[in-house]
Amino acid sequence: MIPLAKVFLTEVRTVYAPVAAALGLTGPEESELVVPSARYTGPVVGYRITLDYREGTIDGGVELDRDTYYLSVDIEQLAMTIGVVEKRGGISSSAKNQKQLRKSLQGHADYAQLVDPFLADADPDTAEELMRQAGAREWSKR
Repeated sequence: MIPLAKVFLTEVRTVYAPVAAALGLTGPEESELVVPSARYTGPVVGYRITLDYREGTIDGGVELDRDTYYLSVDIEQLAMTIGVVEKRGGISSSAKNQKQLRKSLQGHADYAQLVDPFLADADPDTAEELMRQAGAREWSKR
């Protein structure tokens, strides 16, 4: 039997390959420590996708790396704040089976394509302001 983390990471690579190419993202940087995750990095922000084994869900977030801290925010909340989607619930997070996992990953990849034009060409301060307006969490690097 193939471990769930391997299936998740394979599906992420499959779904995100065209998005990464279209947006000029590098990656994925993959990890299986604590929770399986993959991160794609653009010129200003990165997109992280994680799998929650217990809940059978995925989480998609946007990250901004600064000198002494980094910010992370839910991609759907950021899309609502920017105004590219009107309400919560436009993407699925279910990953209880491979079909649901792929559908959820595709939704998160679609949202990355919606928010990236507002972040990729922005300076880091502008991206940070948008992320903070969306309720970003700040994590110290120290």
